[in-house]
Amino acid sequence: MSQKQILNPPGSGAEPGTTVSSGPAAGHGLSKRTLGVPALVVMIIAASAPLTVVGGGVPSNFAVSANLGVPLSFVVLGVCLALFAVGYAAMSSHIRNAGAFYAYIAQGIGRAAGVGAAWVALVSYNAMQVGIYGLFGFALASFVNAKLNTNIPWWVGALVGFVIVGWLGVNKVDFSAKVIGVLVLGEFLAVIVFDVVSLAVRPEGVSGAGLAPSDLFTASVGAALSFSMAAFMGFESAAIYSEEAKDPKRSIARATFISVGIISVFYAVSSWAMIIGTGPSQIIGESQKQGPDLLFNFLTAHGALIVSDVAQVLFVTSLLAALIAFHNAVARYAFSLGREGVLPRSLARVNKHHAPVAGSLAQSALALLMLVTFAIAGTGSELGPLYPVLTFFTWLTNTGAFGLVLLLVLISVAVIGYFRKHTGEYSAWTRLIAPSLSALTLGIVFVLIVVNFNLLIGSEGFSPLSVILPAIIIVPGIAGLLWGMRLKKTHPEIYQGIGYGGAPDPSA
Repeated sequence: MSQKQILNPPGSGAEPGTTVSSGPAAGHGLSKRTLGVPALVVMIIAASAPLTVVGGGVPSNFAVSANLGVPLSFVVLGVCLALFAVGYAAMSSHIRNAGAFYAYIAQGIGRAAGVGAAWVALVSYNAMQVGIYGLFGFALASFVNAKLNTNIPWWVGALVGFVIVGWLGVNKVDFSAKVIGVLVLGEFLAVIVFDVVSLAVRPEGVSGAGLAPSDLFTASVGAALSFSMAAFMGFESAAIYSEEAKDPKRSIARATFISVGIISVFYAVSSWAMIIGTGPSQIIGESQKQGPDLLFNFLTAHGALIVSDVAQVLFVTSLLAALIAFHNAVARYAFSLGREGVLPRSLARVNKHHAPVAGSLAQSALALLMLVTFAIAGTGSELGPLYPVLTFFTWLTNTGAFGLVLLLVLISVAVIGYFRKHTGEYSAWTRLIAPSLSALTLGIVFVLIVVNFNLLIGSEGFSPLSVILPAIIIVPGIAGLLWGMRLKKTHPEIYQGIGYGGAPDPSA
């Protein structure tokens, strides 16, 4: 039996207009009042993967963009996303739906647009999650091979992660949050150690290099912002857990703002520390030479081998935490769409742990299919051991980031549309000004990603992939829009419940 949803009327004891569980079927839905603000923040930051960003993303950004202003780019994007969070958080107190983007756009722009957004979100989150297996498998196999003198292929390491993620995906979400919490804490400690050592080494002294506007706003600012934006992916995921939050009216907003603040400041400080530890005049050249090994080589040279080894282990667990977080997001989107009949209702099935087991298993099946496909395709590749990183990981995660930034722009527009119909306690800043600025600034970032997409996927010139990969996001979005319009004609009862938990909007 699928979970039944209603919209609460005034005086019912719940927030008017919110979508919540009700009726005898409620016990068969997702867990209720399970996640507090700390757990939500942990899930968000896990998707961002702090050690992966600082160890892999930041050196790659310096290497490809040749832009010294990477630290400032995190601050600029943090401001953009804080503007986004103003309206997003306000909507989260009214709409509690596991298919967050889908529900917000359906209620703010239109139901058919919501279906299109849902399909974009499904493809984007799947691309992010599945692509991470490439880097995870490479990192785990490389570490084990180096320490044990073995020759384990990357896909064996990826399968290890696959089993762990699949098992956690069908268990209680708070158990996943606890596992992720331990992993994220380890990541933060490793990066903090790196930051402290970097400031202690400071071969060219301590300066504000990387924080001046003149460092960032050069000809390569677009590439720098595009790379840095990927570091924030997953920050919006608190709303996906709104049906499982202890206090969804407040906790979603708090978790989102806290996460944006922590992510932007932490990455800005750590990338600045990397500049100081390596030397402002050397950081770009060393990043181009060493790539993601820069952090680990630095710790080995200036700390101790054991410190570098621990950091490498935590790098692997950082990727595992991100895999778990994105897997949970995909499973809940599938649950939400199945519950409303937009996708097969069998996807709304949950188990005794109140985990969206059907959505979880479907995501695992897709991940396994892609993993096997890339494992076979990479046999004997001229790219050697880096094959899963340069193809599987790079292609899919940047494709996912492309789709998620597009959704952020649409959400900003949806906030304006929603509060035009639901005026109330919010000021013009929350209802109109902040979301308008968000749509404008994030729209600019989206355009920069499109323009620099060939750089993001590692192509020096035009590549057919710079068209094919974005099309993997855009085409399902258009198909979803058309499917939503078809539902309006052929299944109006389903159409009326789109974005409302399966119950018709009383104002329709």
